[in-house]
Amino acid sequence: MRTFSRYGTALLAAVMAGGLALSGCAGSTDSDSSSAAGSDEGPITVACGAMEDLCQAWTDKFTEQTGIKATYVRLSSGETVARLASAKDNPEFDVWHGGPVDGYGEAVNQGLIEAYASPEAEKIPDEYKDPDGNWTGVYIGALGFCSNQSQLDKLGVDVPDSWDDLLDPALKGQVSMAHPSTSGTAFTTLWTQVTRLGGEDAGMDYMKQLHNNVLQYSKSGTAPGQIAGRGEAAVGLVFSHDCVKYQEEGMTDLVVSFPEEGTGYEVGGVALVAGSSHKAAAQAYIDFAISAEGQNVGQTVGSYQVLTNPDADTSDKMANLDDINLIDYDFAAAAAAKPDLTARFDEEIAAEPKE
Repeated sequence: MRTFSRYGTALLAAVMAGGLALSGCAGSTDSDSSSAAGSDEGPITVACGAMEDLCQAWTDKFTEQTGIKATYVRLSSGETVARLASAKDNPEFDVWHGGPVDGYGEAVNQGLIEAYASPEAEKIPDEYKDPDGNWTGVYIGALGFCSNQSQLDKLGVDVPDSWDDLLDPALKGQVSMAHPSTSGTAFTTLWTQVTRLGGEDAGMDYMKQLHNNVLQYSKSGTAPGQIAGRGEAAVGLVFSHDCVKYQEEGMTDLVVSFPEEGTGYEVGGVALVAGSSHKAAAQAYIDFAISAEGQNVGQTVGSYQVLTNPDADTSDKMANLDDINLIDYDFAAAAAAKPDLTARFDEEIAAEPKE
């Protein structure tokens, strides 16, 4: 097995090009250190928006391939933006990996991530990367319904296949979703309504109706699938690959369906945190994350997102995007609207009592 892949080689070249020399695998994190080489070697910390086991697998594989120590903190998209903003002058993270890129767009607008032209990004289709190089998409996930068949049977309700189905009074307290302020998945749900219904007011009106059927707003976008899997709610709103993962892990009552009138989707990204003190190591991690080898890590832990690298492996457990009615999801517009729209959701919906 290789102990130093092409990503480690790229890092060495980057460091040497800057007149630096690698002196070991464990870099200093002391900003006052006289060894710039130690800083560029790492270690690095990744703000990770994927499932916990996938975050672990990504960072472990990168360290195995390069010898560069990488650790992660699992955060939702909203939490990541907040943490990056609070530590903007002294970043605690070097890379952001995973989670919908409308959150990355919000971070770009606040100057929290910076462009990096990874050579691996040349293989990624243009629609899955930022034209200015601020982020690159590494996977795609379609928003869907993760339903508990046993719970639906008890309620006498069919598996939902439209957004209107979720407004059925029989599902009062039986729909689980995350909060759009903290969760990229939930914001995708909100922006989907805005897009398919033609405006923010119409989208908010739908969410107000749905509010009466929502059991709770979780912090994490993956939690609603688990809640449905345990039978605590009949339907969870998640990206479909999360529901497939829970099925694989033994929640066999779960079924996946998609709204026929159209659904949103995510492009899960990777980006360089602005002001990283371990930039060369962070760039090497991004190269790895974009590569087919890095993207294939997901399937080793049961994560079946559709992958953006054309050389990556495919699986019949991945969603077939050609069979799903996807809305025209404008990531830039979503990022620009997110602060005001989530504030409206807090004030007009989440804070209001259910009927």
